[in-house]
Amino acid sequence: MTEIGFHFNLPDKANYACRLVRKAVSVRGLRVVVVGEPQMLEAVDAALWQLSPCDFIAHCRGDAQPHLVARSPVILCAEGADAAGLAHREMLVNLGPTVPVGFERFERLVDIVSNETDDRQIGRSRWRHYADRGYSIQPHDFARSAS
Repeated sequence: MTEIGFHFNLPDKANYACRLVRKAVSVRGLRVVVVGEPQMLEAVDAALWQLSPCDFIAHCRGDAQPHLVARSPVILCAEGADAAGLAHREMLVNLGPTVPVGFERFERLVDIVSNETDDRQIGRSRWRHYADRGYSIQPHDFARSAS
């Protein structure tokens, strides 16, 4: 069963996702799929390019040429696309408002929620979706860790 981490009360989802992806790839050697709305994926893409040259993480879009997708440790995938149709199955990072299609085929899902009221409300519905299906959720409240 997919492990689900719920990271919430974050002031900047894109930068947090960038740091999380860097750690997952560089330290743990994982292959990661990041799903979200186009503007959020643009922000993550820009943040990944702004890492120092020593910390650079190769990445591409899910609709890139198949040989690039196969070799990239990080794939940025449009929300609503079947991320599970990609070869990567280790870690899925959700930055979007909906439950990612095919999330249950990944070993781990990290669902990221900002500290904005609307995003928190939508995040609660995703939490209920996972919990109603019997998934154990590991919460990480960043408002608590910041104080």
